[in-house]
Amino acid sequence: MPSKKLYRFGFVSLIVLSLLALANGAASSSVGQTDKQLRQANISDGGSEKPVADPRNGITVVATDSNTWTGKAGDGPRSRAELVGLNPNGTVLYYNDSHTRYWDVDQVNGTRATVEYFYADHISKSKCGQEVCTRNGIERVNLSTGEVTPIFSRVTPGKHSTRWHDGDRLNDTRYVVADIAQDRVFVVNTTTGLVEWSWDAQQAFDPQTSGGPYPEDWTHINDVEVVQNDRIMVSVRNHDQVVFLDRETGVVKNWTLGSDDNHDVLYEQHNPDYINASNGGPAVLIGDSENNRVVEYQRENGSWNQSWTWQDARTQWPRDADRLPNGNTLITDSNGNRVVEVNDQGKVVWSVDIAFPYEAERLGTGDESTGGQSAKSLGLGSEEASNSESGGQVNDNQKEGIAGSIWVGIKNLVPGRYMNALMYVLPAWMGPTELAALLVTVLSVLAWAITEWRWSERSLSVPWTINVERKQ
Repeated sequence: MPSKKLYRFGFVSLIVLSLLALANGAASSSVGQTDKQLRQANISDGGSEKPVADPRNGITVVATDSNTWTGKAGDGPRSRAELVGLNPNGTVLYYNDSHTRYWDVDQVNGTRATVEYFYADHISKSKCGQEVCTRNGIERVNLSTGEVTPIFSRVTPGKHSTRWHDGDRLNDTRYVVADIAQDRVFVVNTTTGLVEWSWDAQQAFDPQTSGGPYPEDWTHINDVEVVQNDRIMVSVRNHDQVVFLDRETGVVKNWTLGSDDNHDVLYEQHNPDYINASNGGPAVLIGDSENNRVVEYQRENGSWNQSWTWQDARTQWPRDADRLPNGNTLITDSNGNRVVEVNDQGKVVWSVDIAFPYEAERLGTGDESTGGQSAKSLGLGSEEASNSESGGQVNDNQKEGIAGSIWVGIKNLVPGRYMNALMYVLPAWMGPTELAALLVTVLSVLAWAITEWRWSERSLSVPWTINVERKQ
């Protein structure tokens, strides 16, 4: 029988090797290396001279919802999000991390390198009163000069479920805003600051029988888009559906995509993009987040039919997808810590590693997916991660073949919601190998502690004697 010393040596070896694997992952992560280059970018001299991505036609802008110092989900004093513009040659054109969160990004019509974006800034209790609050706003920035112009902002109470994620410009003076804080969509005149129209989700949904907790985070309306005939497409995330609004009559009947808790269709989605009839639609391209896939639905004979889906072994909580004019799809993979472009065969042809991205735009291709065609008109074939032939790239912590298949198998066993919650709180550099090393470390420490306890004489016998006397 092996001695106690041999057992202890084995436990120590496992723990040391696992800790070394964790240290190596943290030191060598491409996500960490890219973020370091982004932070070092200097706008005054034209940005970093070292490319962080391969060359691509057009400027790519990425908005992140991240904490690049300590992980992805922190809201502490060192929490940082980033707005990054990449030149066509892959170098950094623009970098800013002055806001707590960055969300929607849209190119300004008639410009080459100017965008408007939504942001959120957390404000301390000392300035808000009883609780923290959030300033939600819209700004415009010229990526070439760095000149920033405020457009509109408002303060909402709280932070996690009150941050506006998206808006869409209606005309020169008006914006449509997805208002998470008040479960509504509204149109604001950015010149006067007055709300000129609004739609309350309670006009269509019962807060007692649908969605998330009411009133804390009931609908989580996270996206709006002005589509044909001035309809407004709305992502009602916590109801697992996309609805279409007529500003006079409300929800357009029979156009709703998905239904509450029908997770086979949509599961807490983000950033649906409308593809119109002239480009092979009506179709909607969606980041189907909790299902860990990108999915497209085609409008046919009065109903929505799934026409395309994509995921690879690394896909984890995608929150944006844009169909490009060249037929490729630009995908923002939040917990995968990357933005990728996949071709008509579902292969990754371009990527950039960046911590916890929320949305990406390729300038010059049209707003969102308006410049691209539907999957049906392109004849795209679906791509799903079921084995090592998934066709997607893997990161530096994830090997092809057997390791990729094992990782996909593990993810398929764990419900997407729980896996995404785990990945959300872990640092961006932690991939499958690091997760395995962390698990081995925890289990080894636990097994060692149990073994030492069982060896202890105190755990095996009662260390005192009880005398019982019978009285005569």
